[in-house]
Order: sequence, then C-alpha cells, then structure tokens
Amino acid sequence: MESRHLLRFLILVLGCLLFLLLLRSSTNLPPLDAIPIKDQLLHCGSSPWCGSSSSSRKMQGSRRPSSANINPLFPGFEAIPHERRTPKHPLDPLTLQEIEKVRSILYASPLFSSHPQIHSMVLEEPDKAEVLSWKKGSNSPLPTRKASVLVLMEGKTHRLTVDLQSSMIAGDQVISTSGYPTMTMEEMNLATFAPLKDPQFNASVRRRGVELGDLACLPVSAGWYGREEAGKRVIKVQCYSAKDTANFYMRPIEGLTALVDLDTMRTLWVRDVGREVPIPKAEGTDYRAGAQPDAGRNRQLNPVSLEQPNGPSFEVVDGHQVKWSGWEFHLKPDTRAGVIVSQASFRDPDTGELRRVMYKGFTSELFVPYMDPTDAWYFKTYMDAGEYGFGLQAMPLDPLNDCPRNAWYMDGVFPAADGRPYVRPNMVCMFERYAGDIAWRHSESPITGLPIREARPKVTLVVRMAASVANYDYIVDWEFQTDGLIRIKVGLSGILMAKGTEYTSVDQAYQARNEEHLYGTMLSENLIGVIHDHYVTFYLDMDVDGPDNSFVKVKMVRQDTRPGESPRTSFLKAVREVAQTEKDAQVKLSLYQPYEFHVVNPSKKTRVGNPVGYKVVPAATAASLLDGSDPPQQRGAFTNNQIWVTPYNRNEEWAGGLLAYQSEGDDTLAVWSQRDRSIQDKDIVPWYTLGFHHIPCQEDFPIMPTVSASFDLKPVIFFESNPILRTLPNY
Repeated sequence: MESRHLLRFLILVLGCLLFLLLLRSSTNLPPLDAIPIKDQLLHCGSSPWCGSSSSSRKMQGSRRPSSANINPLFPGFEAIPHERRTPKHPLDPLTLQEIEKVRSILYASPLFSSHPQIHSMVLEEPDKAEVLSWKKGSNSPLPTRKASVLVLMEGKTHRLTVDLQSSMIAGDQVISTSGYPTMTMEEMNLATFAPLKDPQFNASVRRRGVELGDLACLPVSAGWYGREEAGKRVIKVQCYSAKDTANFYMRPIEGLTALVDLDTMRTLWVRDVGREVPIPKAEGTDYRAGAQPDAGRNRQLNPVSLEQPNGPSFEVVDGHQVKWSGWEFHLKPDTRAGVIVSQASFRDPDTGELRRVMYKGFTSELFVPYMDPTDAWYFKTYMDAGEYGFGLQAMPLDPLNDCPRNAWYMDGVFPAADGRPYVRPNMVCMFERYAGDIAWRHSESPITGLPIREARPKVTLVVRMAASVANYDYIVDWEFQTDGLIRIKVGLSGILMAKGTEYTSVDQAYQARNEEHLYGTMLSENLIGVIHDHYVTFYLDMDVDGPDNSFVKVKMVRQDTRPGESPRTSFLKAVREVAQTEKDAQVKLSLYQPYEFHVVNPSKKTRVGNPVGYKVVPAATAASLLDGSDPPQQRGAFTNNQIWVTPYNRNEEWAGGLLAYQSEGDDTLAVWSQRDRSIQDKDIVPWYTLGFHHIPCQEDFPIMPTVSASFDLKPVIFFESNPILRTLPNY
C-alpha cells in the first residue's frame, strides 16, 4: 500500500517537472534561478529583478546607495556604491561625497551662522569651451570641481560658488531679479501642517464635517499679483478629505484657503468661501488595483516582453556616458530639470567621425495655468520646475510598469535643505524599444519583374523620467533613433485638480443658469474638472558640427504658373530665410503659413554643397490664449511663441527665470529676447514649447489615461545619404 502511494507521488513529481520543462520551452521567462520571490517583486529597493541592467561588463550605473548589486538579467554588471563614486567627466553631477564636502565648507563659514536653508546645490559646470576641449585620459585631469548653491539670507537670494579643490567659498552673488528660489521639500511639508495651528482653520474644517485626522493638505504656489505676495515669501494651503479613499484629490474642501508665511510658518489669514459646497463622495475614486471590483479585471493582457538574448546594445561608461548605435551622450539627473542630456554626438557611418549635434538639452520650465478666476482658484498658475523642482518631484520608477524588464536605472543624489545628501533611487531609466515599427522599407511591384522586398526593423533607445508634481504626473522621454533623430515626448497622467460644486448634475447647473461658471466639466456628483493648459519649454543648445550655427526658416510658398506655361496653375516652392537677430527667429506656428525650422552650420557642407543641419519638427501642440497683460502670462511670457532662438549665455537656461517663485516676469526668456541680439553664425540656443489645452472629460476620472505629444530634432542634410542604409534585416 505504501509503495503504491510512493509510486503515485513519484509520478506526480515527474509530471510537474515535465510540465515545467514544456513551459520553459514555449515562453520567454528568465532562468528559474533568476525569478525573484514575492517580497523581492514588491520591494524593488532590494530586488535584483528590478535593478539596473547593463551591457555586458561595460556598464557602471546605480541601484542601491550602499552595496554592490548584480542583476541576473545582465550578468557582469556591478553597481558602484554611492559612497565610493568619484566624478569621471566634467559634467558629472555632484557625488555624495562632494555634497557632504560642500555642506561642511558652507557650515564652517560665517555666512552660514544662521543656518539658512539650501534651496539648490548643483555642479557649477565648467565653461563650455573647457568641457569641449577636455579629453578622457591620465593627461587630462578634470576641470576644478565647483558647486553652485542658492540660499536665502535676510530675504535676499545668494548664489554661492564653492570651490571643492580649495575648500573655500569662491563667490557670493546677490541675485537682483524678483522672485525666490525653488521651494525645498522640507518647507513644502511644514507648510501643509501650519494651518492646523490656527483655530479658525480647524473650525472651518470641522464645519464641513471633516475630521482633522482625515485631512490631506497641499502647498499651492501663490504666483504674483502684487497684493499679499509683496515683501514676503508666501504659500497657499488647501485641503481635502482622505476618508475612505487614497484619491483625496477628488474630495476637495472647496473654497477653504490658508495663506502661510514660508519663512515663519505662520498662518497669515484663512478664507472660507465654499461653505455651501459639500465634500464629494469617496465612492469610485480609488484608483489602486486592490480597490477595483472583479468586474474591472476581465480584459487583462498576456505579458509582453522584449527578448534580448545577447543583452542590450547600449553601454554606460563611468556611470553617465552612454553609447548606443552611433550615439554618444552624457546623462545626469537634476533637481530642477529632471534629467539633462549633454554632448550628444553621432558617429558618421561613412567617415567614422564623431560629429556634434547638441551640447545640452533639458526641460527648462513647465507652466500650468488653470482657467478659473474665482477666489480659491485664480492663483493656480504653476511653474512646476522653478517653483517645485521637476527633479525633486521625480519619484522612483516602478520596474515592469514604468519601464520594461530590459531597463537600466540611474539614481539621483541630491542635497536636503540642510545640505545632507540623500539618494532618489531609480529616478531615470533607459531601455531599447522595439514596437514593431519599420525603419525603412521598399517592395517592388510585380510590374517591374524585380523580386525585391526589403525592410528594416526600427529599434530606438529611450531615456525616461517621471515626475509626480502633487496630483499631476509627467513622463518625459528622450528617444534616440539609429537614423540620427531625437524625439522628445511628454506624457500627462495622474489625477485632475478638481473643484467641488453644489451641483450633482449638468442639468441642475443649467436650471440654476450657472453652467458658464463651472469653469470646466462635471466629472461626478459635486465635482468639476477645471479647464487648464500645460506648457513644457525645452532648452536645446544645438552645436551642429560645431558651435557656430544659424537658424533658417524654410517657408513653403505658392507659386502661380504663367498662362500657357503648364496644365498646372500653381505649385509650391521653398524659400530660405536666415534669421539675423532674435526677433527674426520668434515663431508662432500656423498650419496656413508652413515652415521648416533648420539649425545649420554654414561652414560645413556636403559634397554637393548643401550646409549640414538639423531641424526642429513640431507635432501637435497648443498656444496660450491668455491676455498678455494677465499676471500669470507676464510670468509665463516664454509661451508667447512656440520657438525662440537666443545666443548662448550660460546664465540664460531657465525660461521662467532663475528665481521663478513669486517672480514678476522680469527675468524670462521673453525679456532676454527683447534685446534682439545677433544670432547668425553664432553659438545659438533654440527653445521649443510643447503645449496642451486640457478640457477634462469623464474618462479622466478618477485617474487620467496618459496623453502624449512630442517634437523631433531631425537630421536635415546632416549625412551624405541614408545613415541606416547598411542596417541588416532580421532573419
């Protein structure tokens, strides 16, 4: 009897093993010993499954701050702990050790006797000429490492230069323009608790039927209107009910606002103008997977994964230098810009020469004005980079969901307000993408008798970061193509900034003849999604085959034929207009005035005599319709045009100004460009603004499906012929 049970057990074991072998032969799973346990899947901070990946033995990146980590998907890659990292390139960000050293230098100085908050501490990049002349090697030491630090002292913003070599504060500049530096995470957090010390505020909350323990509050930048903002640094705080939902944004305590002094953390006043508005219901607002009913899970897709049996084709050298399919560029996280791409160059397939394309590119500013002029909403006109820090709000990416399984990750190392360094893990990911697209193809018709069918797959390299600026999530992709094109794409997701209303239906609002004052779309009972815009402005320091470039507008114009000249009565021709000054290069896009926008190097020509260049290729975008004298638009005047071109100036990088918080608009891209400087045959910087008009809809509730837009930097007579002509097909 026992032997029979044993026989059954052995048969069962053999059957299970056979099933596993069949499963392995028919799927693309990783090796069995590489599959993580459940805890590792849930806690990606310690899981090799979602760690950094690499190109065999050549990549040095980051996963964890204190211990080496090997990803089983990419054997041979070993991370260097942050404590032991040293800069290898002039543009490498400050290391953990360097941040600690800068902090010690600052706190040893009499300037820091009052222990001011540090609002920004980044590498002070060497002069552009010095960076371009630097060559890696033992005979080429790094330029002197310096840190640029922004601090507020006695109401004034100081930009300090800290020399890491001499261990001294080498410069102290008081910034004279209006505004204040980016808020720190610490003061944003403190500001949300400040109103709870005010009895009037607490009474207003309880009057709405909300317990103080259920509050979730947000710091809302005040903008600049010349009233409460004059002479002090302030922030407005508004709160929500988090009872019965994680999505508190859908349960606003409408009309309740507190004004807080950011320096003293004292509540200056409390206004409650929405007492008649109920708190919207919690039902149906939670977006988390565990909160969804089973009926919502009936359309699950089978897993999709990119197979790379030989590992990725890219390399990451010394932690920040990327090489892939002809491309070479420097990559680093940044507290304000999110991610910075520098010294992007492409190796010419004909000559083997590494040719310069772009010296530096990044997200310069995000302007988000809401279209509600009422007391609790008029000031919601955010500068997400300059006020909140686009990189500061970048949360760790979620492996397998934010980025695919073949992704490599890079951490950010930033200073807190007291200068102590911390690590933001998995802030940037990089991966090769193949979505079934075609790089080029041609098949001959049977009429010709030529049996030709040629096609090449399109594989790209994506650099991604995502920032969660309170309710909104921004996904920014820099996508590099094998043909020399760079596509910059912005995705919008997250949660709407919603407004409470006394109405439960659109009909009710119509009956009250108040539908025009909803300022948006009714999403659910007592809840409105307010109309708003998003403008994302990119800084693009193009160096096409060298620094001296020109901006050329190629206009498409209609030419009429002469009577009897042709059966055609009209055709189109291209007319080139070389921009002499900044005003010549200010562009408002129009479908009925079509242009191409070229950045060319007049001193470098192809063998047939065309100047080499790249072009800015707009796609779907939006333009600001606000009145130019409206205070938010004065601060956001850099959105008045979709394209600007300025001469290179290392102090002109932030479209909304270095000090964007409560700025009056006196230090913006629009102000700089009024000088109308010469830009022909100069080191020039194009700027491009990607725009979105967002009229919310019910499909955006309770969380928004991602909406994306993009633009391209495309070679235009940069190569002698198709640069991917020699690409081999798949077999």
